[in-house]
Amino acid sequence: MPASQAATTARMVAAATAFLSALTPDQRTAATAPFDTDDHRVWTYLPGPRPGLALADMSEEQRGLAAALLATGLSDEGSGRARAIMTLDGILRGLEREAGSDMWKQRDAGYFWVRVLGDPAGSQPWAWRVNGHHLAVHFAVVGDEVASTPQFFGANPAKVLSGPHAGLRTLPESEDLGRALLASLDPDRRARAVVDAEAPDDILTRRDPVADAGRLPRGLAYADMTDPQRGHLETLVRHYLGRSTAEVAEASWHDVEKAGLERVTFSWAGSLRPGVGERHYYAVAGPTFVLEYDNTQNDANHIHTVWRDLRNDWGEDLLAAHYAQQHR
Repeated sequence: MPASQAATTARMVAAATAFLSALTPDQRTAATAPFDTDDHRVWTYLPGPRPGLALADMSEEQRGLAAALLATGLSDEGSGRARAIMTLDGILRGLEREAGSDMWKQRDAGYFWVRVLGDPAGSQPWAWRVNGHHLAVHFAVVGDEVASTPQFFGANPAKVLSGPHAGLRTLPESEDLGRALLASLDPDRRARAVVDAEAPDDILTRRDPVADAGRLPRGLAYADMTDPQRGHLETLVRHYLGRSTAEVAEASWHDVEKAGLERVTFSWAGSLRPGVGERHYYAVAGPTFVLEYDNTQNDANHIHTVWRDLRNDWGEDLLAAHYAQQHR
């Protein structure tokens, strides 16, 4: 059985309360909304403003408290990657400005928004999220349980090709672990896993409020893999789940196992060769979740990754159980 998430929810309550207490009245108005606000399930990973309070509009102390809140939901690895994504947006700002693109005006390490829905100190469900270009983390807290999806991490450029940061890769494991699984497949199994010679232009679940798993190719099933290949697939799934704090990741993995690992599939589309310019995509799909990775934009040097829980995005399962209990 997964470990209790009570310690995680307690840390979230404390961090959210400390963050909100440090805001001015106007900042608090920007940073908060009712739990049932109309745009609760509206999200995007594109550049541009979001509802909430931007890091750019916070003091250094407030940004530190926002970072502390983020660290209650993400693991050390996840928090590090989230910070790297924010830093990368500042790097991209310089690269695009130098290249003469007007897009640089939308890039900044401070253009990430924090929002708290509901009352963290109350007895009812509440939620919080950090959103910006290529980073979208959403947490719903229901009693002593947490839901942590939709969760999106991206990187543009996937590998910095010039300047003082040349060679920097912000999401290397997402590509490398997928390629390790692909490389482990014998020709027959690889032929079943590779579903298309062309990669889609983006993740297929897009930024829809409800993920449609039917849009994803299925490819090769865990049940049809060798033990070493299964090990690679498990490592890949745990990589995505492990962006969240350990208690949440363990509970999510328990759900994957309970629904049946044998039913989890891996599919690949696009080029099999590594390197900039080689468009590629993979998906991992199970009865309760989907993972997607896409690297096709900007001459295949632009990564999108997402984890969707088909039952518990936005805490849907937790909320259904909570409200059913209230009406007994």
